[in-house]
This record gives sequence, structure tokens and C-alpha cells, in this order.
Amino acid sequence: MNLPQIENENFQGKRVFLRVDFNVPIENGQVTDQTRIEKTLPTIELLIKKGARVVLGSHLGRPKGGVDPSFSLKPVFEAFQKLVKTKVYFSETVVGPEAVKLSKSLQDGEILLIENLRFHKEEEANDPAFCKKLAELADVYINDAFGAAHRAHASTEGLAHLLPAFAGLLMRKEIEMLSSLLVKPPRPFVALIGGSKVSSKIAILKNLSSKVDHLLIGGGMAYTFLKSRAVPIGKSLFEKDYESEAFQLIDQSGIKGIDLQLPVDHLIAEKFEEGSKTKTVDKMGIIDGWMGMDIGPKTIENYVKVIKSAKTILWNGPMGVFEQERFSKGTLEIAKAIAKSGAKSVVGGGDSIAAINKAGVADKITHISTGGGASLEFLEGKTLPGVQCLIQK
Repeated sequence: MNLPQIENENFQGKRVFLRVDFNVPIENGQVTDQTRIEKTLPTIELLIKKGARVVLGSHLGRPKGGVDPSFSLKPVFEAFQKLVKTKVYFSETVVGPEAVKLSKSLQDGEILLIENLRFHKEEEANDPAFCKKLAELADVYINDAFGAAHRAHASTEGLAHLLPAFAGLLMRKEIEMLSSLLVKPPRPFVALIGGSKVSSKIAILKNLSSKVDHLLIGGGMAYTFLKSRAVPIGKSLFEKDYESEAFQLIDQSGIKGIDLQLPVDHLIAEKFEEGSKTKTVDKMGIIDGWMGMDIGPKTIENYVKVIKSAKTILWNGPMGVFEQERFSKGTLEIAKAIAKSGAKSVVGGGDSIAAINKAGVADKITHISTGGGASLEFLEGKTLPGVQCLIQK
């Protein structure tokens, strides 16, 4: 994609509105995972080196268009200022005289983080008047928030039409890495898709089914596929509305010569709670009244064997109820196998990234995508508004 780049631009003394994705998990007023913040540091550091006066804008959660202290970016500010070696200020307002005054008082290389953009309902509405107010904070616009690029909001799309606009380093890297999966990837190309629901992944499964050599399915979504083939699934997650599509995808993959694999054994539990009884069952299916919680040892073996032969790997979504330690083995074993494979690997999705970090193999992954929903939509073949507006510039 022909995105406008920042490397050769002169930003000395200019106020730069840098849209970042600091939508990070916060517990008890503390950021618990800094991955998204750390990924945008190269862009921020380059702008500081170039003497820019950086105004950072981000959303956090879904405050529903009003000021809600529980969604304040103050904890993010506390975490962020420890990661950079320059002066960082915080604006309790997003737009208006005070925010503009703070932006104009910045010195070269200094940073201002403004409060949660979604404290204004006009942000998600991409309101033209609100876009103009945001534009008063800066001379240049840079979007480094690939994770929000699938939303046509004021700070991700509207602002790009009012100021000189560029793509940040992370934005470009995300697009380059994901594009490389769709255009002549080294083969064999293996996609591992997990997570709880078929409904959230069916579009990406359909698009990938014509591009990959192996499609390995895990997580709660696997039980809808198994049910479509009359395999007993007990009380496991099941989306009846997607049973037919799951059945058709299996058939179509076979016709195309794609190796689509489903779990052949399962770690199951009586109840979805700590301390419930567990056991492993084979491909004959899951016992009535029980539910699948993780892929079993034979499935792990099957999937690892495919991963070892891969030259390109895409992984999105856990293989089981990863948040509970005793049901995390399948997900962690997949993480370790991908790290050992030597293949070009792209990992996305919160639980998959958490598994990579927990397994201590993040440095062995080619690219960890911060994109979330944006990554999925890109791989589904959709046009992302936050990217399209930059291409048009």
C-alpha cells in the first residue's frame, strides 16, 4: 500500500497529533499489559528525535460518550511517562481552550497526552465540528493506531482530511506484515484459529480457506464445527445459527485441497468453574452434561506436527479456556511450537498474545499484532477507513 511515510519529513517545531491505541487493560488503577503502548514507542521516539511537539490521542474502553472517571487515561499517563525520556504532560480535557493552550506550550520533543477521546460522543460519530476542534491541537496528523483503523471515527478518519496526514511506523508494519500473509506467503502456510465463537471468525475462516494449506481450529468455536458433523459435544459452546456454515466450510476446504483439522480429543469439565471434575475424552465426543474446555493431548500432537512443517503461520485465538490455568495447556503448547518452528509467524488476539508472553517466547515471534478487530477485518479482505483515508492523501 502506498502510505505517506514520516521518515523523511521535517517535523521540527510542529505540533503533531499522533493517534495511538492505548486501549490497554487496567486493574485497580494500574496498567496490567503495556504491549500496545510499547509497540508505538518507535514512532514516538522518531518524532521526538525530529523535534516534533507530540499530542497523543487515544480511546480507552467504551465510556458511552460521557466523562467516566473509570475510563480515564490517567493510569496510562502514569505508565507511559516511565517509558520515555522526555517531559510528558496530561490534559484533562480533549478539546477546547485549555487543551489548545497546553498543545501550544509544548517545547520541541515534549509530549502531551489528552484525555479519553470517547468522553465526547462526537468522536465515534466522526462529527465534522469535533474534527475541527481536534485539528486546533496540531499542524500535522499521524495515525499509528492500527487497532482502531477499522473505525471511521473523528480521530481515526475525519482528522486525516483536515491536516497533512501520515502513517506511523506501527501502522505501516502492521499492514505490511498482514498483507504478506495474503500475497504469496512462503508455504506451507498454516492458520490456527481459535476463540469462543464461530460468529466472530467465520469471515476470516472463509477468506483464509482459499489461501492457506492447513487450517487448524480450536477453542469454543470448534464445537459448532464438530456438532455439524454429528459429533457429541455435551454442554459445550454451540452456535446453531452457524452450524450450516461450519459444515459447508469443512466441505469446501476438502474440495479446495485444504487440510482443515478439528480437535480429535478434548479436556472436558462438568462445570465452568474452579474445582469442577475434569477428564480427557477422545474423538467419539463429549459426555452429556460435560463441556469442552481445551484441546486434548492427541490434538496438540497433531497440530504441533503441522506447525513444525510450516513456513508461514498465522495464529488468532486460544485453543481453550486459557484464563484458567488447568485449561491453558493446549494454548501454551501451541505458543511454544510456533516459537520453535522457525517459520514466519504472525500472532494476534489478546489471549494469543497473553499466551506468547506467558510462555516466554514473544521474542521468537516474527510479528505480534496489536490490531484485534482491525486485524481480523483486514484479513477478511475488508477496507479499513483509518487506512483508506491515508492512502487517499
